[in-house]
Amino acid sequence: MSPYCLIRPPVLTCQLSSPSTLFGLPWMMPPRGIIPYLVDALQDIDTHIPYRSIIPSVPTDDQINVELNKLKTMQTRVFVVHMSSDVAARFFVLAHDAEMLVDGYAWIVTDSVGNMFSTLDGNTIHSMQGVLGVRPYIPRLDKLLNFRARFLSRYKQQNPGAPEPANPNVFHLWAYDTAWAIAIALTKVGPLTLGFKSPSSQNSNDLNDLRVLGVSQDGPRLVDAIQATKFQGISGEFILVNGQRQASVFEIFNVIGNSYQSAGFWTPKFGLSKKLVTSSGPSDTVGLNTLIWPGGSAQAPRGWEWPVAGKKLKIAVPVKPAPNAFVNVKKNPATGKFDVTGYCIDVFEAVMQEMPYAVPYEYVPVVDPNMATNSTISYTEICHQVSLKKYDAMVGDTTIIINRSLYVDFTLPYTESGVQMVVPMKKNWSTSLWVFLKPIEPILWAAFLSVFVFTSFVIWLVEHKESRDFGGSAWKQLVNIAYFSFQALLAVPKDPKLKKWLSKFALINLVLLVWLLEKLYSASLTSMMTVHQLQPTVDDLNQLISNGDYIGYQGGSFVKDFLKSQKVEEHKIRKYSSTDQYAEALMKGSWNGGVAAVFDEIPYLKLFMSKHCRNHSIVGRVHKTGGFGFVFPKGSPLVADVSRAILTVTEGDKFAGIEQRWFGYEVTCNNQANAIESGSVITLSSLRGVFFITIGLWAVVGVICAVIWFRPRQEEEPVQEAVAELAVEHVRGNRDESIIWRIGRDSHLLIQLRGNPPRPADTGAKEVAQPEAGLDGVEPPPDTINLEGPDEQVRLVEHPLLTAAAENDKRNEQRN
Repeated sequence: MSPYCLIRPPVLTCQLSSPSTLFGLPWMMPPRGIIPYLVDALQDIDTHIPYRSIIPSVPTDDQINVELNKLKTMQTRVFVVHMSSDVAARFFVLAHDAEMLVDGYAWIVTDSVGNMFSTLDGNTIHSMQGVLGVRPYIPRLDKLLNFRARFLSRYKQQNPGAPEPANPNVFHLWAYDTAWAIAIALTKVGPLTLGFKSPSSQNSNDLNDLRVLGVSQDGPRLVDAIQATKFQGISGEFILVNGQRQASVFEIFNVIGNSYQSAGFWTPKFGLSKKLVTSSGPSDTVGLNTLIWPGGSAQAPRGWEWPVAGKKLKIAVPVKPAPNAFVNVKKNPATGKFDVTGYCIDVFEAVMQEMPYAVPYEYVPVVDPNMATNSTISYTEICHQVSLKKYDAMVGDTTIIINRSLYVDFTLPYTESGVQMVVPMKKNWSTSLWVFLKPIEPILWAAFLSVFVFTSFVIWLVEHKESRDFGGSAWKQLVNIAYFSFQALLAVPKDPKLKKWLSKFALINLVLLVWLLEKLYSASLTSMMTVHQLQPTVDDLNQLISNGDYIGYQGGSFVKDFLKSQKVEEHKIRKYSSTDQYAEALMKGSWNGGVAAVFDEIPYLKLFMSKHCRNHSIVGRVHKTGGFGFVFPKGSPLVADVSRAILTVTEGDKFAGIEQRWFGYEVTCNNQANAIESGSVITLSSLRGVFFITIGLWAVVGVICAVIWFRPRQEEEPVQEAVAELAVEHVRGNRDESIIWRIGRDSHLLIQLRGNPPRPADTGAKEVAQPEAGLDGVEPPPDTINLEGPDEQVRLVEHPLLTAAAENDKRNEQRN
C-alpha cells in the first residue's frame, strides 16, 4: 500500500493503494465538499489517514513552508492536492524550491486546480513538471473552436486596448451552456404571464433582504423546463441530475514541458482507459498511457521513503535474564552500549540487506524497570508499545497470534509454527506374557495360519494315496500332516517323503513365506525388547490436567495464557527463564519442586532437544501458531517489503547458514523416533504383496492340476489292480533306505532273504543241528538256494496272495 497525502485547506495526510484508484472517487461532488467524500472513499479501500494539518485559506509563504517541512520529514511521498488555483500556484513554486518535486515523489491535483490550469503562469507550470491532474473532459468539437474565436473577437471589441484574455476554462463553458439551457427552457415555457407574488407586509423593508423579493408564479414551470433540457453544448452534453450538472467523462492529464499531455480517461462505466471508451473495447486500452513523474522518471515511485532528517528506526529488542540463542542482549562495559546478537537478530539483519532500499535502524533493549533481574516485560506489552509508536518495530522471538495482530502488523513468519510439550522418558521393559505375539498383528497371524492349514491340506490331498506316511486313520493322518508341515516352520524337511511335485511346490511356497516372516519377526521383536525400553511419562495435556501435575513455560511467552485457556489452573503453572532450566525441573518431577512437562514453541523445544535429547521427548499434538515474525505498527508500509525480503532469505542458502551457526547440525535422537513408537509391528497390508504372490501360485497350480486331471488319457493295456504294497526299509549306519513295491491281486509274493545271520546263543539245551546252506557238502533244503556262496544265501519263500473273497471265506471258516 503506497502512502498518499491530500493537501487542501485543511491539509489531509493519507495512504492510497495506487495512483490509479484515486480516479475512481466521486469527482462529480461539489469542489468544496469533496474532502468528506474523499476520506470515506479512501477508507472503503482500506486506506489509513494517520495525519491531518491545517493551512489557512489565504496562507503566507512561511505557513506553506512549515507544512511542506512537516510533510518532508514523513515517510509519505505521494500527495493529492485540493485547493484553489491561486494558492496552488504559490504552493507548487515553494514545493519545487523545497526539492519535493524530484525522483520518488508523486503529486496529483483535483479538478479545483485542473479546471484552472490554463490560467497558471509559466513559472508555476515549470514547477509542476510531472504532476498528474484530473478534470472534466471537454470534447474538441468544431463548435468549441468557433466559440473561442468568437469570444476573443467580441472581447477585443468590447474592451479595446485590454490585454488578450486567457482561453476560457471549463467554468466559462459551463456558464455559457447554462445560459443556453435557460433560453431553451424559456422558449418551451412561453411568455411568463402569472407575475410575482409579493411578500407579506410584516417583512423587513430593507431592500438588501432577499425575503422582500417577490416570487414568480411562473417559476415552477420554468425550473421543470430547465431540468428537462438536454442538448449538445460547447462543453459537451448538457444534463442536469437533481438540479446539478453532471460530468460523465474525466480526463487525466500529465504536466510536461510548457503544457500538458492527456494520459487517459475515466468513466463511471468503464473506469480508466488510454483512449475515450464509449462501449466495451479491447483490453489493451485499459489503464493509462506512459506517465512522466517528477524528476523526469517514467517509473512509478514507490510512494514512500525514509525521512531525510536522519531519523533511525527504533527496534525494540526483548531482554532475557539468561543467555539465549534466539535473542541475547549484553552490555559492553567498554563502550556502554548494548551488543545484540542471536538467531532472530541475524535473520533480521539478513532481511534488511535484501530490502530494495536502505533502512537505517538501531536496537533499543526493552527492560522491565520493576524487576531487579533486568529481564524484559511481556512480549504482548512490547507489541502494545509498538502500536502506540513508542517503538517503530520489534525484533525477537515474537510469536504471531491473533490477540497481538489486532493492534500491530506482523510480517510473514520465518520459523516453524506450533506449541508442544517436552516430557522426561522412563524405562519401560515389556513384561507382558504375550509380548512374543506383538511383532505381528493379529490379522496377520490369522492369515498365516490360514496359509499353513491350506498348505497342509494340499500336501495331504496329493500324497495320501501314494505315501503310507499320510495314510492310516483320520487322526493319524491329521497328526502326520500337522507334524510334517510344522517342520517347515523351523527348517526344510530332509526326509524325502513327498512323492508328487505339486505337494513339493506347495511346501516350497510355504517355506519361502515362513522365511520372510521369520526375518521380519526377529527384527521387530528385537526392536521391542531393546529400543522400546524408554517411554514418555505423559502422553498429552489432558493427562497432565487429570493427574494434577505442574507444568512449566518460558517467562515472557504467551504460553501461560495458552495453558490457562486449556483449563490449566494458574497455580499449577511454573515459570522458567531459559531452556537450560527445563532439564533440572523435569528431572525433579512434579511433586519435588519441578514439573511433569514443559510447554514451549517448537523452535525452543528443538534447541532444548539438541542438548538434552537422551532422556526427554517431544510429545502431544501440535497446537498451531503463526511462528516467529517481526512486529510493526498498524499500516506500516514496511511490512510488505520486509515480508518479501523474508521470503528471499528463507528460500536461499543464507538462511541455512544462520541456522547452522546458532543450532548446529540436526541432532539425531532415538528417543522420539523409536522410543515413543513401539517397535514396528508387521501388518498384513505391508505383506499383502507376498500373500498375493502365494495365492497366485496356488491358482497356477490349480489350473495345472485341472488340466492334468481332465486331459484325455490314451487307452493302455489293463493294469492289474494293486491290493497291497510291500515296503522294505534297510538301515545301514546313518543311511535310511526304503523300497516300496505295488502288489497286484493275482500276483505272488516272493521274499528273498540274503545274508549269513549269526548263530543263536547256546542255552545248554541240545537241539538238532540243521546244516546251514552250503556247509559240509550238505545240500540245502528244497526251499533254499545258494546263489553266491556260503556268505550269501537267498531263501525263497513263495506265498500265494488270496483274493479278498477267499480271504473272507477263510476267516469265516476259522471262526466256525
